[in-house]
Amino acid sequence: MHRFMDKDFLLSNRTAHKLYHEAAADEPIFDYHCHLNPEEIAQNRRFTDLAQVWLGEGTYGDHYKWRALRANGVDEALITGTGADPYERFLAWAATVPRLIGNPLYHWTHLELQRYFDIHEPLNKESAPDIWRAANQKLAKDQDLSVQGIFRKFRVHAVGTTDDPADSLEWHKKIAAQGAEGSPEGQAPGPRQGTKVLPSFRPDRVLGIDKEGFAAYIAKLGEAAGKEIASFSDLLEALTKRIDFFDEMGCRAADHGLEYFPFETASDGSTFAEGSALSGVLVSPLWKEEVAAAFSAALAGEKLDRRTADSYKTLVLGFLARCYSERGWVMQIHIGALRNNNTRMFRLLGADTGFDAVHDHNCAANLARFLDILDQVHKLPKTILYSLNIKDFYPLATIMGSFQGGGLGTNIPGKMQLGSSWWHLDHKDGMEAMMKLLGNVGLLSRFVGMLTDSRSFLSYPRHEYFRRILCNLLGTWAEAGEIPNDYELLSLMVKDISFRNAKEYFGE
Repeated sequence: MHRFMDKDFLLSNRTAHKLYHEAAADEPIFDYHCHLNPEEIAQNRRFTDLAQVWLGEGTYGDHYKWRALRANGVDEALITGTGADPYERFLAWAATVPRLIGNPLYHWTHLELQRYFDIHEPLNKESAPDIWRAANQKLAKDQDLSVQGIFRKFRVHAVGTTDDPADSLEWHKKIAAQGAEGSPEGQAPGPRQGTKVLPSFRPDRVLGIDKEGFAAYIAKLGEAAGKEIASFSDLLEALTKRIDFFDEMGCRAADHGLEYFPFETASDGSTFAEGSALSGVLVSPLWKEEVAAAFSAALAGEKLDRRTADSYKTLVLGFLARCYSERGWVMQIHIGALRNNNTRMFRLLGADTGFDAVHDHNCAANLARFLDILDQVHKLPKTILYSLNIKDFYPLATIMGSFQGGGLGTNIPGKMQLGSSWWHLDHKDGMEAMMKLLGNVGLLSRFVGMLTDSRSFLSYPRHEYFRRILCNLLGTWAEAGEIPNDYELLSLMVKDISFRNAKEYFGE
């Protein structure tokens, strides 16, 4: 019988042990999609106590844990309330953890205690006081527990933050300057000397033509681009300027969070003008005319019907995708989140505070049609498709298989990717299901692997969690005789999925 979360945690056979300990464990991390705060990276933030680093402050924190605390009946004042005693908040989490058996948070919590603080005792009400003291002492003194120290400790090659097109990227500039000129006296070296911190372009608010505050946001975008946006043509010009700026700042990926995938074109069904198949620039005059009118109406405060709004979203997504393709960026598409379900709590706390769920829209037809119109004009970028609903995995995996390669001498291995199990699916069952499916219908060996999608600097053991699951899956297949028990073959595959595929895919 294994001890609780020992060195062979999640590894059920000898082949899995060998693959993890000798091939996976020491690979660097490419956390290509996360929500870390660039300001905290630039300032090399240190955290004062476990409550601050685990649960966050105010309404900025780990909403995975917040949901669990609410389910355990903890008062909101100890979850997101400001002014609450940090130790009381920590004790609320300690009392919740034993209730989490079966939830990945149980494993993540103890992996973080082990890897950051060398604490191997299970967290509960009885152990909480000693764990609080020991962990806080390390937070105060251990250089490995500053932000940049954490990057070094976990061999983080690069992180991709999530940034609005109107963002000045001032903290990214400061991070880059630290790497070029050295850090202020007495501080740790800037991450550019080790970890790359890359902005990612997240234009969700540009697409939100049917959302409150759209006109005000477009004005803000115009200010960032140095251009008043009074027409749809102005918008496209401003977006191009911002994409060029992000590209200069090292951006290698865009990300889109979509409730569902829109696909509406001109009222007559037209998309690109006749004869434009090689340029990918000329849009159907009617489509652009209709979208331009809708954009002007939205700026004037008019409400649009869904078909009109989706026509705008489709055209803007297509324009953006062509921009990404021309710059070699990766287009990430996240679909399937049903957000802000609890109106009372949304009014109290705002978005991203733990009240989102899994949606069940059908995505296949619209997505396939969208990818096809880009492929027809040779402007389909490298693309990663994620869904929060596991029912979408088969459609996504098979649709992406229809658009692999690239043609015209530009074939890219693994160009179209099924994204790692995300958010409500990033548990053992979800990860295994995703990898088995990809193995069944695609090339698991080309998978770009895990990401944290996290706001927490303590999330890097999630990469270890994923790698252990990957190694156990391959080891189980090998020991069952389903694949060769060839260490050279399998260790290369493990190293590729753990890090190397992502490094090559993102060009970093």
